[in-house]
Amino acid sequence: MKKINPFMAAIDDICEEKGLDKNIILETVEAALAAAYRKDYGKPKQVIRAKLNPENGRAEMFRVYDIIEDPEEIKEHEHELTLEEAKEIEPKAEIGKEIIVPLPYHDDFGRIAAQTAKQVIIQRIREAERELMFNEFKDKEHQIINATVQQVDGRNVIVSIGKVNGILYPSEQISTERYYIGQRIKVYVKEVSQSIKGPQIIVSRTDEGLISGLFENEVPEIASGTVEIKSIAREAGSRTKIAVIATEDKIDPVGSCVGQRGTRVQAVLDEIGEEKIDIVLWDEDVEQFIMNSLSPAKTKQISISSKDSKATVFVDKNNLSLAIGKNGQNVRLASKLTGWGIDIKMEEGVETSGDEGSEQTTPAAEKADKPKTKRAKAK
Repeated sequence: MKKINPFMAAIDDICEEKGLDKNIILETVEAALAAAYRKDYGKPKQVIRAKLNPENGRAEMFRVYDIIEDPEEIKEHEHELTLEEAKEIEPKAEIGKEIIVPLPYHDDFGRIAAQTAKQVIIQRIREAERELMFNEFKDKEHQIINATVQQVDGRNVIVSIGKVNGILYPSEQISTERYYIGQRIKVYVKEVSQSIKGPQIIVSRTDEGLISGLFENEVPEIASGTVEIKSIAREAGSRTKIAVIATEDKIDPVGSCVGQRGTRVQAVLDEIGEEKIDIVLWDEDVEQFIMNSLSPAKTKQISISSKDSKATVFVDKNNLSLAIGKNGQNVRLASKLTGWGIDIKMEEGVETSGDEGSEQTTPAAEKADKPKTKRAKAK
């Protein structure tokens, strides 16, 4: 019966347990053994290779030379030979090929080799585990996951997300929230990168992706694709506008997101606190979409300039403050939602101006046949 070397058997067990490629482990160990041999018994510029014998686990050492055609081109005599010198060692030597010369095995090298191999294997296992964790969480990038607050480090919050921790920077925290150890929250995986200490995971509570993911979890129509989120504008902790559209007839996209008696939108709000959410209908007609985005304000007329993507919206006195919003928030979010610059003006003193074909003014009444914008707002 063939006897298995304990050292090689140990490598087999480790690879199987950790899910590592045996060839990668062996190559890493051989490279480390070659470096250890060169340090103790060779010279710095020598090229030394190691080959583990699978029968006895012993490392066989070799010195490698390159064959150079022109003797004047030889710069490193420790690992370069002329063809004439090479043929003295190996008669079949050819230019451009290598010559491998066996090196003597030193008895005391066995202890060094075992210690080196152990250190290298441990290090490689750590690297492999970090790589596995990185790949696992890289797949979760731009998704929502459950987290538990583990530590509050100054203004930074460290959250546990399984085998690793994520970091919630101040810029990713909702200003109105207070975090405490043991608190369970949902976070958006904003960025996953590799570092020396392992995967670095940046999570967020302010990213618009958190809103999108929460609605996808709560609204089956979004998950199935029959309702689509076209754009989101958010000022975390205060207010969010979300534009939706149905991809199938007879489906009310706004109603689907709100849910019966507001249950679906309330489930989202339960995760983000006191933030308000306006759900509006997206429209391919820019004018109609801009008017929808300003909900709950009612508009009278709209003038758009396609040259600089700006729109001037006219409202009556009663809707002026509503259209602008507190500290300009409503019009600011509407502008971000639509991608158009929006100016709000009183209905009095309406003036139509601009180059023909690039700017036009449309009374809101002419769009009465358009689908009405619904708005969901909850506290």
